[in-house]
Amino acid sequence: MKTEKVIHPIPPVYDENSRVLVLGSFPSVKSRECAFFYGHSQNRFWRVVAGICGEETPESIDDKKAMLLRNGIAVWDVIHSCEISGSADSSIKNAVPNDIGMILKGSKVGRIFTNGRKADELYRKYLEEKTGIKAICLPSTSPANAAWSLERLIKEWTRIKE
Repeated sequence: MKTEKVIHPIPPVYDENSRVLVLGSFPSVKSRECAFFYGHSQNRFWRVVAGICGEETPESIDDKKAMLLRNGIAVWDVIHSCEISGSADSSIKNAVPNDIGMILKGSKVGRIFTNGRKADELYRKYLEEKTGIKAICLPSTSPANAAWSLERLIKEWTRIKE
């Protein structure tokens, strides 16, 4: 698959009441196509968040945003632009990080969680020193992380609501 330079096309979701920030690495091809986070139908992010919030899994982008904001959850990605082959995190090269300072200044975010090891690695490399906040790495909701069942993910992800 061909590597291409891509700029992150999705703005962050947060408001002044957001208490936690969940960072992915970079949007997948499907997410870029639908212009919203975790757009691949097999990604379990929305089912996991709905499960820990005690809500129905949202379908529309507006419903997804509303659920996040109702529950004090901000979402964005570590990387602003990079060279990438398709959706493969392992192919990310020449990454430029997002400036998450605006989220931290414009909200009550005090804890940061990363969605998977690659997001955690990128956060530690590019953003941890700037924010001064150690991130907590959660297991990836990606379908590639088949070792984790939906139930196990929900149990582990409840940490964002503590």
